[in-house]
Amino acid sequence: MKLDSDQTDLTINPALVAEILERFIRNEIERTGFRRAVFGLSGGIDSSVVAYLAVRAMGPENVLAVTMPYKTSSEETLRDSRAVIADLGVQSLEVPITPQIDAYLAHMPNVSRMRLANKCARERMTILYDQSAAFEGLVVGTSNKTELLLGYGTQFGDLASAINPIGDLYKTQLRQLAKHLGVGDAILKKAPSGDLWVGQTDEGELGFGYEEVDRLLVLLVDRRWQPAQLVRAGFDAEFIDRVVRMIRRNQYKRRLPVIAKLTHRTMDRDFRYPRDWGT
Repeated sequence: MKLDSDQTDLTINPALVAEILERFIRNEIERTGFRRAVFGLSGGIDSSVVAYLAVRAMGPENVLAVTMPYKTSSEETLRDSRAVIADLGVQSLEVPITPQIDAYLAHMPNVSRMRLANKCARERMTILYDQSAAFEGLVVGTSNKTELLLGYGTQFGDLASAINPIGDLYKTQLRQLAKHLGVGDAILKKAPSGDLWVGQTDEGELGFGYEEVDRLLVLLVDRRWQPAQLVRAGFDAEFIDRVVRMIRRNQYKRRLPVIAKLTHRTMDRDFRYPRDWGT
């Protein structure tokens, strides 16, 4: 089977996408009765895009960017976060998480790097939700479609939010939007990293590149190709199998907790309404 380049075309109209997402942010925040947005700013491309979109939607005075460095956070991360804050003129708050994380770890010997990363992610989200109450703003998510599908994130950590404007954009597409919005070259050109530990990169941890996996995901998810079709189109069978297993294994991260059904109208299964039900 010959793979048509149009079938894996991830090109977007960034101006149109930006307009749609700005309206999404404004409408979804305001229909809840809030007027402000809160999010974690890491200095990476995802949270930077959310910062630019939120400012366009709500105005800089109504946007709070929270940086939450751990002791292993790189100077590059802090520099890039501060550059975004300065460029946009948003409200900002820096809350180092080293004291509380290390206090916990003191009672937990031999914690793996992954457990530490998850602990940091969840600590950051508790801070964001507390600042949501203090700033009277809604927590805006910063996870893209590639990460959500692969489960590359922490449940109730960086995957938690009230709304997510970029969750339907693959990482490859997010780069196009970032460039359109004016995100700085330092952020656009650096290797994607959650800054989980010294030298950590997303692609190094995943074992494959975002462009490579996005080409596969758009066929597998958006066009609903079967693995056999993907093999005939030239994709490596082991790579396909690994990605499919990641998507399936991490389904639980993409939905609310499963509730055992006992009554006629069980939450999430029978009692389902639009977000704006009753407004």
